[in-house]
Formats: sequence, C-alpha cells, structure tokens
Amino acid sequence: MKRKINLLIGFSSVVLIVLIAMQYYLVQTSYHYKIEQFHAEVKEKVSNSLNDFTNVDSQYNKDFYYSKLLDEYAEKKKSKEIFKKKFINTPYCSVLTQELKEIIRHEFPKNEINFTIVINKIVILNSSKKADTLFSEKNNIKNAVFGNLTTLKNTFSVKNYVRTIPGISNADFKLVTEETLLVSVKNWEQIILRRMASILILATLLTAILVVLFVITLRTLIRQKKISDIKTDFVNNITHELKTPLTTLSVSTKILERKDILANDEALNSVLATINRQNNRLQNIVDQVMNNSLGFEEIALRKEKIKADTLLNSVIFDFNLMHPNIKINLKISNPEVNLVLDKFHLTTAINNVLDNAVKYGCHNITLKTFSENNFFYIQIEDDGIGIPKNKQSLLFEKFYRIENGNIHNVKGLGLGLFYVDQIIKAHKGSVKVISELGKGASFIISVPSI
Repeated sequence: MKRKINLLIGFSSVVLIVLIAMQYYLVQTSYHYKIEQFHAEVKEKVSNSLNDFTNVDSQYNKDFYYSKLLDEYAEKKKSKEIFKKKFINTPYCSVLTQELKEIIRHEFPKNEINFTIVINKIVILNSSKKADTLFSEKNNIKNAVFGNLTTLKNTFSVKNYVRTIPGISNADFKLVTEETLLVSVKNWEQIILRRMASILILATLLTAILVVLFVITLRTLIRQKKISDIKTDFVNNITHELKTPLTTLSVSTKILERKDILANDEALNSVLATINRQNNRLQNIVDQVMNNSLGFEEIALRKEKIKADTLLNSVIFDFNLMHPNIKINLKISNPEVNLVLDKFHLTTAINNVLDNAVKYGCHNITLKTFSENNFFYIQIEDDGIGIPKNKQSLLFEKFYRIENGNIHNVKGLGLGLFYVDQIIKAHKGSVKVISELGKGASFIISVPSI
C-alpha cells in the first residue's frame, strides 16, 4: 500500500512539474511574441517618421558632402583610412542627431527612445576598374554616423538601407553605403510586462491554484492513509492491549483456587484487590478508546488525598504479578508525601509507562521519587532499547508508535503515552523523556504536591 502511495505521489509530482513547465513555456512564448510585436510597432513608426532620412539629409546636404569626398578619393589625394574617417565623421553629426531626436520624440511622446545610425559598408564603384571596398563591418558603434547611443547593447535594428551617391566632377565614380538604424527603448522590459500583466496574473493564479490543490490532495491522501493504518492497527491490536489486565485477572483467579490463599484472609483480600484494580483497568482501556478525542482540559478528575508510597506499592504489586521476569526496584525518598490526585487515572498512567518499557525490551526497571519546588517527581528508568533523539518529540502524540524501519513490530494502539501526557497535564503537571538509542529510557512525571 505504501509503495502504491509513493508511486502515486511521484507520478502526481511529475505531472505537476510538467504542467508548470508548460505554463512557463507558454508565458515565455507570449513574452517573446510581445517583444517582437513591440519591435514591429517601433520599426513601423520610426521608419514612417524618418522616411529613410531623405528630408533630413537633403536639408543639411549630407549627400553633397559625400559626393565631394568621392571626388577627392577619385583624385587619390588621401588614403583609404583617412577617407573612412571622413565618411563616418560628418560635419553635421550633432545637428542631424538633434533633428532626428526631435522627430522620434514627437512620434513617441510617452517613451524615451535613443538611436544611432552606423555605416556597415562603404564601396567605391569605378566604371573602368574593379569596385573598391573601403571597409565592411557589421553594426559596430565605432562606425556610428550620428545618434546618441554609446553602446549597442539592448538595441534592435529598425531599418537597413543602401544609398548610392554619384561624384560631382567625376561621373565614373559612385559611392555605395550600407547603413543601419538601431534604436533602444528605455525600460522596454517594463513596457512588455505591463502589456502582459493580465497573462502573468492569470498564469500565476492558475499555477498557485494548481500547487495548492496538489498539496491539499496530497495531504488528504496521506491523512486518509494514516486513518486507514490506524483502523488496521486498532483492529489488530485492541485484543493485545486487553490481554494485559486479562492475564492478571487470569493469574489472580488461579491463585484464588489455592486453598492456602483462601485460608489466609490477608492474602485473599490482596488478590481480590488486584482483581478489582484490573477490572477497573479494563474499563479504563475501553474509556481510552472511546474518549481518546478528549484533551486534558476536558478530562474530569476525581481527586482524593493519598500517600505516595501507598499508590506506588500497589502499582508495583500488580506489575510483579503480570511481569514476574522483570526486576523492578522501588526507591521512595519521601514516603510520607501526600498527594491530591485521581488515583485511578494516575495509576493507569504509571502502568502505561511501565508497560511501554516492557514492550521495548527492558529487563530491569528502577522507579524512584523525589520532591522539589512543591512538585512530586516519579522517575521511571529502564534498560530497554532506548528512543532515538528525532523520535522523542513525537512520543506523546496520539496514535504514534515507534517504528523499526517501516514496520511496527511492537503491538499497541499508540494511545498509551498520549494518555499519560493528557492525564499528567490534567493534574497540572508534566512528563518528559530522557533517552539515547541502545541505553534505555527515563520518563520523569511531575505532579503538584501538598
């Protein structure tokens, strides 16, 4: 059953991860589509507003400046490197930059858009000779003709265009330039995210709902499995729990068959008292099962005044009858201490701790008492298998039983120590455990003293 649950959890986890991955992929695809859509809008508006720079270029006679440079090149007055610098560093750079900036600002009043125009290639065509390429470089900020960008990071191409400019005095020469307009939109990520706000909110909400439903389903599944295990344990172990008092009753009944006991009033009364206590204990076990949902605040105690040694001696007497092979040492440091408590419930709580020690392999038990700060302490030490540190905080939880691997190889309902904790709390006291694996355990019960 546990293997099936683990497989189901594993499969469900894989499905959940796949669904989240698909959701992420769809959001990412939408994000890239919005970027492309935004770039297309910017390209269209910028291209339409600048009209290939024809109006701007003609206004400042940039083509005329290039034609004059071409004539100088035809006369071989300068080297290629010098001509390249002259073509790039036009005298109208700052004026053209400001002009284009105003045009773009007018077209995009709500966005800050920076731009640059770079020359990627300059070729000199000569009708009588082979074409001469001055340089050819792809989108290099060093080849910017004009614009206000200092880096091409986070830019995208708006338009590529080729211009042919003839010489003035020498018609055999023509200048061919390949230029690219690159723009950068400030805070473009925020613009895209604002456009995707509804998609992101919906995707996040759906993912959160999916995860929450998965967690709720998983917790419900685990809870149902735990309830099923508890029911199975209850059916399998309730008989075992009843065996302890029934065994004592059986032993006591056999003792009553002995003539020497019947002839001894003191021994007879002692055995009858044991039968009466175990009968009450049977009733208590039934009450534990029926009332295990009660918290310590709801437990009704019938308190009475009793001496500590009287209570503990009766507990030890009954325990010796049930477990003659277990050696138990009683060390009462203050036998005259009077306690006001529910004798029945506290006796059962102590018995639960003793029975728990027997279940987990002890052979010797030491029960000792001491008083401190108006509290009476009962310390029960055993030499059993001990309790791992990481399990000790769970000992007093309802239905919890220590596992050996994944198997409960010790019978029980998991109510014994829970009952102990609730009863001691109802008496305004406390119970704690000190233990190391392989070194036994020590349970310390404290209740108020008079």
